[in-house]
Amino acid sequence: MFASQPRGKMTNLPEIVERLRRNEEITRKFNEIEARILTILDFRDLFEVLLEQIREKFKVPYAWISLIESCELSALIRSLESSEILKGRLNLIDRSSFFGLVGAGCRAILSNQDLTPFYRLLPKDHRYFIKSIAIVPIALDGEIIGSLNQADFSPRRFQPGIDGSSLEQLAIKVSICLSNVTAHEKLRFLAYHDPLTGLLNRRVMESILSRELNRSKRYGSRLSVVFLDLDDFKGVNDRYGHDHGDELLKHVATILLEMSRDSDIVARFAGDEFVFILPETSSENAEILMRRIHEALDQRPLIIGGQAIPASFSFGVASTEDAVPRSPLQILKLADEVLYRAKERKRKRFS
Repeated sequence: MFASQPRGKMTNLPEIVERLRRNEEITRKFNEIEARILTILDFRDLFEVLLEQIREKFKVPYAWISLIESCELSALIRSLESSEILKGRLNLIDRSSFFGLVGAGCRAILSNQDLTPFYRLLPKDHRYFIKSIAIVPIALDGEIIGSLNQADFSPRRFQPGIDGSSLEQLAIKVSICLSNVTAHEKLRFLAYHDPLTGLLNRRVMESILSRELNRSKRYGSRLSVVFLDLDDFKGVNDRYGHDHGDELLKHVATILLEMSRDSDIVARFAGDEFVFILPETSSENAEILMRRIHEALDQRPLIIGGQAIPASFSFGVASTEDAVPRSPLQILKLADEVLYRAKERKRKRFS
């Protein structure tokens, strides 16, 4: 694959011996790469090691990954974007464009002419000066989710006719690794997150709250906790069905995350209840944040089948400014009591 000579007849023994030597060296390097990646159980580490090994062992100027935006790995893309090693070596591409370029097969594509169409596979905002390219699809559990790509300054490096079987075999091993890594990452994700909304789960939230409460006591800093409960969520399930109710919970979770700061913690407590942990935040500023979230939900209702499904919520704020809670459970209880009074006022207003 990485030799520059196309397949063809060889007429003398030295040439045959040299070709065998090169092929043996290529096979050895591929085996070394496979040995490195087969034990990796971290998504980012897999691609970092893979691309670094390809560049190091085969002296390829450009090696990068293209991933289909809507593929199963899209939820894990954020971990790749934070990698210094992968900056400029990751490209997200829409499904139709990818399959229009690469097709639905698993064979390697080599080209050194009219490379313009393949520029859509290149990482954005990074200039690659390429004269030849090798593309091999990678799959996850049988579904193509992107490609492993290499390019060179030389038009002879990846010219059509070169044997691409070694690269195809590597892609198969990468696909096996992806299945292992994805299964491991899903288990790790579910250990800390709510499976429906992707928010932190109650157990993790309580652990973080304990840490933040201790920090607040130690340094005398402000800490606010918000208990948030959707209004008439049972009515949403009754009118639209539980599937639409689940979609509404995911929609609300998305807006809660978008409106929060990096230092804020957002978790799903249970059912239609959510909790905010707001370090260095007064109760007044916590209430301002809740009003902003209310406005965002009003302006961006969930739309399903052309129908808007509105959402509103009640909330209760407890702050270390107003009381000195002894435990995470106590500050949650204080916020829950304020929430209960807020819901009672709403019921009386509309009854």
